[in-house]
Order: sequence, then C-alpha cells, then structure tokens
Amino acid sequence: MFSYAFRRLLGAIPTLFVIITLSFFMMRLAPGGPFDNQRNLPPEIKHNIEAAYDLDKPVWQQYFIYLGKLAHGDLGPSFKTKDFTVTELIAAGLPVTTKIGVSAIVLAVIVGLLLGTFAALRQNRWIDYSVMSGAMLGITIPTFVMAPILTLAFGVYGVSLFGLDLSLPVAGWNNGALRNMILPVIVLALPQIAYIARLTRGSMVEVLHSNYVRTARAKGLSSTMIVTRHALRAAILPLVSYLGPAVAGILTGSLVVEQLFAIPGIGRYFVQGALNRDYTLVMGVLIYYATIVILLNLLADLLYAVLDPRVRYAK
Repeated sequence: MFSYAFRRLLGAIPTLFVIITLSFFMMRLAPGGPFDNQRNLPPEIKHNIEAAYDLDKPVWQQYFIYLGKLAHGDLGPSFKTKDFTVTELIAAGLPVTTKIGVSAIVLAVIVGLLLGTFAALRQNRWIDYSVMSGAMLGITIPTFVMAPILTLAFGVYGVSLFGLDLSLPVAGWNNGALRNMILPVIVLALPQIAYIARLTRGSMVEVLHSNYVRTARAKGLSSTMIVTRHALRAAILPLVSYLGPAVAGILTGSLVVEQLFAIPGIGRYFVQGALNRDYTLVMGVLIYYATIVILLNLLADLLYAVLDPRVRYAK
C-alpha cells in the first residue's frame, strides 16, 4: 500500500502542474489588472509598481518567474492586501475554513448515513419516499439560494419553536462562536447530506438483499446487529469513494458561503482576490484547494482497501 500511495503522490505532480499552468494563463487572459482601478495614478508610478511585481514582462516570462518562486515554496506577495504575503493570508484563513469544512462534512456523513439507512430499512414506504424526495430537493437547490432562505428564516424574521427563540447571526465569525457557525455549516452540509443519503440508501438496499445477510437472518441475529455489524460496513464502501468529491464540493461551496456570511476564511480571500485581479492570491488558494482534493482522494482510496479486504493495490 505504501508503494501505491507513493506512486499516486508522484502522479499528482503533473496534475498540479497542469492546474497551475491553466490557471495562470486563464487569469492573465481576463480583462483588467490588479492596478487598473487605481485612480489618478501617474503612468510612471504605475509602471514602477508593475515592474516591482514583474507585471511589465511578457506573460511567458511571468509564468517561469512564478514557477521558479513556487519551486522554493514562495507563493509571492498579495497585490492588493499590503504588507501580507499569500502564505500569511492562507495561514490566517485556513483555521476558519478548516473548522467550517470539517464540521460540515461530519454533519453530512452522520445525518446522511442515518437517513439513507433508515430509508433502506423502510424501502418503498412513505418514509423512504419522503427521505428520497427531500434528498432530491437538497441536491437541486444550490448553496447560493439556500443561504439567503435560511438567513431570512433564522436571521431576519426569526423562528421560534415551543417558545424558544431560534434566531441566529447571519454574518460575522465572532472567533468561531457556535451560533455564528450553525447557518454556514448547515448550508454547506445540506447538498452533501442529500447525496450521501441517496448513496447510502441504494447501497444498503443492495447489501440487505445479499446472501450473507440472508444467512445472518437465518442464524437468528437481530436486525440491529445485522445492520450495524454486517450490512453497514459493506454499504459505506461507495460512501468512502465519494468522500473525496464530497470534500471538494464543500471546499468549492465554501467560496460562496464564506462570502455570503462574511466569514474570514480562504474562500472569502479567493473571491476578493478574483474580483481585485490579485493574481498571486488566487493562484495560492487554487494550489491549496487542488492539493487538498488530491490528497483526500488518495486517502479515500486507501480507506477503501482497509474496509474491504478483497481490495489489494499492486506493489
């Protein structure tokens, strides 16, 4: 397994190189530049600023200069956030994004597994239809639509249940207070809950009709033991394979959610960097996201082999 993981990591290098190359030239093709919105800036001063950031050189030279700095672990300075490097900005936003992302994926896995398993155990009944209809609704509604709806319901108008005030903050971080995290985490987790519930339901239905589950029932094992000790382990194998794309979906979704809820995470830096043509900041965040997605996909493959003894990776 170690040799397989090492080969996958080596194979990730060309993938990252392609992502970096495409992203670099696509941003340069976009109209405008990082200093075009500076009003009343004399041409001489603007030229000196661009020369300081190597923006006065041809694009292909800028590309190789950037690759040279990147090879030494230098993501460069931020063009718009003065006195801060891209590494410092990512380091500042990383704990916030990680906290929200991990909370969302944990919530999605727990709730999705429970809903999918419950629907499979009540196959073709109203509960099954209700869960799957709700899952379909969760898949079709994007985060940038769900976020304003929940904001209006729990923030602007306020919701009360049995006399309890359930109003929540609609913006801000407040040092990661639980009340400030609830809405962003729910918005990020809802689409993944829907996907995981549907995936778990389909896999669990197939497992419950397998021969070894029938044998377990014939031996007199309780339904709880059959589900928890036998069926669930096999049913979550497709879920393990999906965890990589699921985390990628949460990471990309956090770009919108962090901006909507004014959360100082990496996603908000990315959006602001794209709007301000802050090339180095956008590139740094893209490299971070791409690296995380590649590593998580590798981890999902390795976990698949741990959960399923039949899977063996060639040495």
